[in-house]
Amino acid sequence: MLFESSSFLKGMMLGSIFCALVTMLGHIRIGHENITHHEHHHLQALSKEDFLKISEAERVELVKSIRVYCMILVKPKDVGRWAAVKDTWTKHCDKVEFFCTESIKVFESINLETNDMWTLMRKAYKYAYDKYKDEYNWFFLARPTTFAVIENLKFFLLKRDATQPFYIGHTVKSGELEYVDVEGGIVLSIESLKRLNGLLSDPEKCPEQGGMIWKVSEDKQLAVCLKYSGVFAENAEDSEGKDVFNTKSVGFLIKEAMSNNPQQVVEGCCSDMAVTFNDLAPNQMHVMMYGVYRLRAYGHTFNDALVFLPPNGSDND
Repeated sequence: MLFESSSFLKGMMLGSIFCALVTMLGHIRIGHENITHHEHHHLQALSKEDFLKISEAERVELVKSIRVYCMILVKPKDVGRWAAVKDTWTKHCDKVEFFCTESIKVFESINLETNDMWTLMRKAYKYAYDKYKDEYNWFFLARPTTFAVIENLKFFLLKRDATQPFYIGHTVKSGELEYVDVEGGIVLSIESLKRLNGLLSDPEKCPEQGGMIWKVSEDKQLAVCLKYSGVFAENAEDSEGKDVFNTKSVGFLIKEAMSNNPQQVVEGCCSDMAVTFNDLAPNQMHVMMYGVYRLRAYGHTFNDALVFLPPNGSDND
């Protein structure tokens, strides 16, 4: 009798686990049905040669056409990083807003009243689309540990059509799912944001809680929702094939390059047109600002063929 009861309980447990796994796998496969098969590809920035083929008049128009709205997801514990991000690179965005899990008096932010990062991300994207869909054509989302060079982002986007579904950053593969790692920042075109907004109210295609037996990161859940609308993750690279969205700090990448290829540290480290670095402390943010925007070699002039003017009223560097 005891043996039969034990067998029954084991059967119940195995059955429950099997059902849970089926449910999980069903959600992970979201996006594979009723969509065209997509081979992942890498997006590269313009080479110097291709850039110089663009007429000066067209360059001016392209510069004016790229408007980047920056979205920073924060928690109250991030106050130190929050202050550093606000005082450094975000001044170069055409507009920046901070989205917080709760109301904070220290800094101006939009309180979305949730501690769940996926819910926070969903609400932030919906807010951005509802309020700014006619003002900005590129939407850059980052954490307060990320440092971004917005001018390099704009250069990368120079010949991209925001009316096409772009979902760009540092891509990672998890099983069959390819997604953009939020640690390096996520870029959506207005078309991608439009499609995402259309799915946010559909719990079957874009569930708010994910419906899994364990928690899935917000960047993976975003990829699942976007795949359902035919939007796929694309890895951003410079014209030489180097990643421009980095999920590590520049210090970490230099140490890694020194270890792997000590004879070519600079070449093995980072792209000259890097857009982001991550995992930076507040003081490192200010050091990055000094290196990127302020330090100049006396006697050298920098005559870039393209100039991204700061937003009106900005006190950026």
